[in-house]
Amino acid sequence: MPVRVVESKQNARLKELRRALAAPGRGARGLVGIEGPKILEEALRAGLRIVTVFLAQGAEELLDALHVAPGTEILRLPRKLLDSALATETPQPIAALVEPPDWTWAHLLGGPQNAAPLVVVLAGIQDPGNLGTILRSAEAFGADGVVSLLGTVSAWNPKAVRASAGSVFRVPFLAVSERECLEELHEAGVKILATTVNAAQPAELVDMTGPVALIIGNEGNGVADVLAAKADARITIPCPGPVESLNAAVAAGVLLYEAARQRVARSGGPAGHRGARR
Repeated sequence: MPVRVVESKQNARLKELRRALAAPGRGARGLVGIEGPKILEEALRAGLRIVTVFLAQGAEELLDALHVAPGTEILRLPRKLLDSALATETPQPIAALVEPPDWTWAHLLGGPQNAAPLVVVLAGIQDPGNLGTILRSAEAFGADGVVSLLGTVSAWNPKAVRASAGSVFRVPFLAVSERECLEELHEAGVKILATTVNAAQPAELVDMTGPVALIIGNEGNGVADVLAAKADARITIPCPGPVESLNAAVAAGVLLYEAARQRVARSGGPAGHRGARR
């Protein structure tokens, strides 16, 4: 496989990688940047098209183990030059520009064959680690997809990608307006549940075996009152300990587990055995 040597910070592809990592989704070609052999391997397993691989000199064995497609652009460059483009405190010796999945509402809601979609709606999540963890939990508990509303951090933020452990490549994910989200969910007959602390039903008493969307709010302020008022019901996680609320990612994980538990119980299958579907 041909490998091109890069020696300059002004290289166009290196600049593109730097922009893709710093401002995900805003590049001219719509590509996203990923870093590290494990994340790159997950992208390949998910069938994503790898456009350009950036390889630090001396780390050629990493490329041999990844089996990228023939014809993929491979750039080899000094380690310090590659490090200058990466976002982590301890940069990896390999990175890539990849074409993200092209998800649609049909992927999330599944059409007639999926009578009970389970969707997570993120309203103002700011911590990329929380977002990535929610994506991972969504896959683990069999959710059909995640919707990001305005004000939520990008799923392609490098920290979010790492925290998702590859789920970002496999879980259908849409970034849309609040209006579009509510219209699509209502049209599909999905019951929208806003997670709140007050005036809400305990999760175990809410039927989540049908089509359900769980709104997870901002880490500091929760779900905005204006958005909660548009939901069909409010749901909460009772906490016997002396805390007012849970971390957003923890709350999402608990609610997704409860939804999965209810669905397995109704289907008559073994509890806790549904597992991730992708």
